Amino acid sequence: MVSATERLEEVKADIRSSETVHGRKEGSVTLIAVSKTYDADVIRPVLAAGQRMFGENRVQEAMGKWPALREEFDGIELHLIGPLQSNKARGAVATFDVIHTVDRPKIAGALKAEMDRQGRDLPCFVQVNTGEEPQKAGIAPNDVDEFVRHCREDIGLTIVGLMCIPPVEEAPGEHFALLEKIAGRNGLTQLSMGMSADFAIAVGFGATHVRVGSAIFGTRDYG
Repeated sequence: MVSATERLEEVKADIRSSETVHGRKEGSVTLIAVSKTYDADVIRPVLAAGQRMFGENRVQEAMGKWPALREEFDGIELHLIGPLQSNKARGAVATFDVIHTVDRPKIAGALKAEMDRQGRDLPCFVQVNTGEEPQKAGIAPNDVDEFVRHCREDIGLTIVGLMCIPPVEEAPGEHFALLEKIAGRNGLTQLSMGMSADFAIAVGFGATHVRVGSAIFGTRDYG
């Protein structure tokens, strides 16, 4: 049976290969190991293997397992990659180092208020609903420019990039290309896109952060 640490090395090798194929500088793509639903015993060997950037979907889950892991391992950077409710903003700002899912003015305002209160300035990504799926969070592509301006100028958030999750039934490359285009016209250099099934494709469209879970940790059991 292949271990999580072995799969981690395979994913890292695939990222390096994709960087080479697409003419990207080696090390230009950051791997976020998505550890949602996995407990500390499963995460610990991956930490021991040197991985330091992790993604979680839920604030409460992250608050429950990461403080102890931070005491064991230095240099952990925790990314919130799941939807955020405004009443969870305080825990999110206290627990995470980067927010990938800013998707409406209320959340942007709540995050900024908490950052000011806690004396933190977290880099944030705006989540874009590139497929304009009604069941999915994110700003519609045509509304991104104004929303990014609002977050930066009116609210004062540090917006560093864009994030998307393409529709499962469509070719991801079209959505990655759209995100890259929107980011470019807004002067944003960071793109959070690509998951276990399509991260190699995302590298070709300029991804700076890929969010990989099951390809490292194995199939999730949601019970």
